[in-house]
Amino acid sequence: MLFGKKKDNKKISTIEEAADYIQKLEKKLDESNARIRELEDKSKLFFEKFEIVRYNPFNEVGGDQSFSLGILNSNHDGFIFTSIYNKEGNRLYAKPVAKGESKYQLSEEENIILKKMINK
Repeated sequence: MLFGKKKDNKKISTIEEAADYIQKLEKKLDESNARIRELEDKSKLFFEKFEIVRYNPFNEVGGDQSFSLGILNSNHDGFIFTSIYNKEGNRLYAKPVAKGESKYQLSEEENIILKKMINK
């Protein structure tokens, strides 16, 4: 676009104007690249991996009323939320996950969904 029109419809008529225009474009490109890197770093913290499994932990209760739900970000940080249903009521558990591991003992179902999420 040398010696053509810029975005604001002003003509570029000298090499100095073209060099100045290119320098401004390079600055905008550098700023855009820095912003993209910043957003990429920030997005690693967003939850992006989800997995749920429903199951029946007890033989005396019909149906798969219990479940485990896992939610992780790309660093494998997040949590597993488990709801165990039985005749007397419902129990809820939340177990944090850091770097793909929990410091709390995980049930078979919780381990299954954690492995699925890590392998996504």
